[in-house]
Amino acid sequence: MRHFDHVSAARRKRLFYRHPRSFGRDADPQVLAVALGATLYSPATRPTLVDDIAKAARRGVMSMVVCLEDAIPDDEVPVAEDNLVAQVHRVHRTGIPAPLLFIRVRRPEQIGDLTRRLGDAIELVSGFVLPKFTAVAGEAFLDALREASAQAPRPLLAMPVIESREAVYRETRTEMLHDVARLLAKHADLVLAVRLGATDMCAAYGLRRPPDLTIYDIHPVASVIADVVNVLGRADGSGFVVTGPVWEYFSAGERLFKPQLRQAPFERRHATGLRQHIISAELDGLIREVHLDKANGLIGKTVIHPSHVPAVHALSVVTHEEYCDAADILGVTGGGAMASSYANKMNEAKPHRAWAERLMLRAQVFGVAAEDVTFVELLEAAGTA
Repeated sequence: MRHFDHVSAARRKRLFYRHPRSFGRDADPQVLAVALGATLYSPATRPTLVDDIAKAARRGVMSMVVCLEDAIPDDEVPVAEDNLVAQVHRVHRTGIPAPLLFIRVRRPEQIGDLTRRLGDAIELVSGFVLPKFTAVAGEAFLDALREASAQAPRPLLAMPVIESREAVYRETRTEMLHDVARLLAKHADLVLAVRLGATDMCAAYGLRRPPDLTIYDIHPVASVIADVVNVLGRADGSGFVVTGPVWEYFSAGERLFKPQLRQAPFERRHATGLRQHIISAELDGLIREVHLDKANGLIGKTVIHPSHVPAVHALSVVTHEEYCDAADILGVTGGGAMASSYANKMNEAKPHRAWAERLMLRAQVFGVAAEDVTFVELLEAAGTA
């Protein structure tokens, strides 16, 4: 598997200074956590799940979650489980290329049950998404996962979702997050990444963000994200990859605010049509939110439509300038400050080192753009079906 592999080799040669590296399902979890990129969610009731998985792989999707939780009605869970098992078996039997597959469960006992029912096809499943994760409820999920993992051909990994009311409400949040941190530290070998359930967070206040605002404009939820990164996303060796919250819009309504994309970068690249498409599909809000995700220490994003994937992946490519800065910083021992290679900022070897190390891991997975390549060209390429 490799990001941008659905793009022609000739085009990749023009786009990248350093190409994305390939990885497999058994890669180091630190690599897989960054490689998730835009994680596409799909209800487990989808009758065309096999085709959905195949199309996702062709479009450059690297991770996909089949959901048995909030995406389906309560009374359809047994039917959804049967459908999931049958269709994953079919993918396995036919050898259809598939992204990294995860299953979002409702209850701990579903993990072992689905693992048994999938049999040999469990090798296609990279792990389970654990909803409404708290230290109290989470222990049973992780114990079930460890037991199931012992029966699988490769370790099954966990992606706990922080979205419970205990995490949202201020009076319980701090204690809850520290309890979760201690629990995840005990099971660190099982934890791939921590996900954020922004929809449930908004629900705690009866809110829903409009498409022309980012989740960071919804201050009660933005404060939760900040605290999750503070406790669970630290760069001191105790933290985990924290992924960006879901973007849930895929068609435009009436706009209240001006588009959030400047015209000049698109005009210079003769791509004004691309800009108009982005705006008409409300993707300019997604692009701004991904930019803010990165600035706040989040990597990857939950998405619910294939049209979201190119924007997330294009913005995940490391720019040539970022790469030069990181290389300069990591090339220095003993600290000190220096002007950047682009002569537009100061790089400090000690305080910027953790940023540089994280960036180099992203560069390994998503590649480094050529010096004259911008987000516009990367977005055009990532959207190639």
